[in-house]
Amino acid sequence: MKTTWLKTAIAVAVGALSTQAMAAGFALNEQSISGMGTSFAGRSSSAEDATTVFGNPAGMSRLKREQVSFGAAAIIAKTDIKDTSASVTRSSQLGSQTSPTSGSNDGDMVPFTAVPMGYYVNPIDDKWAFGIGVYVPFGLITDYEGGFQGRYFGDYSEVQVITAQPTVSYRFNDELSVGLGLTINRIDGQLESAVPGIGGTTDSRVKIKGDDTALGFNVGVLYEFGPQTRAGIAYHSSVDYKLEGDTRISGNDPILGSAVPGMSVSAYGKYDASLDLETPESVDISVTHELNADWTLYAGAMWTRWSRLEEITVQNEGLNSAAATQFGTITEEQDWHDTWSYAIGAAYKLNPQWTLRAGLALDQSPTNNTHRSPRIPTGDRKAISLGLGWSPTEDVTVDLAYSYLMEEDVDIEQSKIYAEGAVAESYNATYENSAHGLGAQLTYRF
Repeated sequence: MKTTWLKTAIAVAVGALSTQAMAAGFALNEQSISGMGTSFAGRSSSAEDATTVFGNPAGMSRLKREQVSFGAAAIIAKTDIKDTSASVTRSSQLGSQTSPTSGSNDGDMVPFTAVPMGYYVNPIDDKWAFGIGVYVPFGLITDYEGGFQGRYFGDYSEVQVITAQPTVSYRFNDELSVGLGLTINRIDGQLESAVPGIGGTTDSRVKIKGDDTALGFNVGVLYEFGPQTRAGIAYHSSVDYKLEGDTRISGNDPILGSAVPGMSVSAYGKYDASLDLETPESVDISVTHELNADWTLYAGAMWTRWSRLEEITVQNEGLNSAAATQFGTITEEQDWHDTWSYAIGAAYKLNPQWTLRAGLALDQSPTNNTHRSPRIPTGDRKAISLGLGWSPTEDVTVDLAYSYLMEEDVDIEQSKIYAEGAVAESYNATYENSAHGLGAQLTYRF
C-alpha cells in the first residue's frame, strides 16, 4: 500500500509540472512550502523534510525515514503603472516627425500562476541516503494587454525551467555530512514585442521561441555543532543553455512587407533562431538553532551571480535581404549585477501536532535603472511570511504558508533606434509591484 501511495504522489507532482510550470519572477524561491513559512531562512541548514534535496542535499543525512514531499505555491501579483510617456520619431530626407505612442498601461501583467515541486528521500543506511527532486528554479511570465503603450520593449515574456535532480548524501560522523545532486534542466522560452511601422503607423510583431536541455549540479555541506545548532552551505551551479527555435516576423507594414525600391522582398516570415543564456550560480549559507523544546531560530544569506546576464542576443538565420538588416541579430541589453538576499525566521511548536512559523526576507534586485525593461520591471523587495505545520500522525505532515512581497517603486526609461536610424522609440514609466504567495505541501513518511 505504501509503494502504491508513493507512486501516486510522484505522479501527481510530475503531472502538475507538465501543466503549471510557470511563475512570477525569473528566479524563484518556492521550492519548499515548509521553508516558505520562515521566508526561506535556514534553507541550507534546517533539513526538516525531503525538500532539503533542493535546499541542501547534505541534509538528507538527517532524515531517518523514507519520505516524499510534494506541493505547490500560488503567486498572485499586482502592478500599478503610472507617470507614463512614450513616443516614436520617424526620420527621412524630408526631416523628422515625433508623435506620441498610443496605448494603455493597465498593469497586472502577471497572470495567476502556480509553482509545483516534488521530492523523495530514502535513507539507505546510517551513512548513505538517496533522493530525487523535481522543481522549478527559474520562471517568468509577463503578459501585457493588447495595445500596451510599452509594447516596443516587450509585451509578452515567458521562461520556464523544470529541473530533475537525482541526489546522494554521505554522513562522515555525527557532525559532518555532504551531498551532491546532478541537475537535468529543461528550459522553454518565448519573447514577443511590437515593431513600430517604418512606412506608416501600423505595428509589426516579432515572436521568438526556443528550448534546450542542459546539465548542472547542486552540492552542499552540513555541520552539526551539537544537538541544537547546525550550519549549512549549498552551491547551485550555473547552467549554460543554447536555446534553438524560431523567430516569426509578421504584420502589414508597407515597407517591411512590400516590394519597394531598396527592399525587393518582404521581411516577413519564419526564421531559424538561437539564443545563448546562462542562468546564474548561487551560494546559500544559513544557521539553524533550537533554542529550546519549543522555539527554533533560523538565519540565512544567499549570493547570486546575476552579472552573467549582460544581454539577451538572438541570432536569426536564413533571413532574406529585406529582413537581415533589421532582424539578423536582435539584442536587448540587461547589464545585471550580483545580488545578496537575507532572511531571518522562527518556528514555535505549540504541541507535537502544531507548529507556527514566521519570517522576514530582504532581496536585492539585479536590474538597473538604465536597462530595466517591461519584461522584468523589478526592484529591491521585502517579504513577510507566515507558516503552519500540522502533523496529525508521525507519518504525515501538512505545511501551509503565506507570504506578502513588497517592492520598491522602480522607473523604466527605455529608448532605442531602429531601421538604421529611420525610427526611434522611447517608453518611460514608474512601476509599483506587490504580490501574495500561498503554498501547501504534504510530507508522507514510510
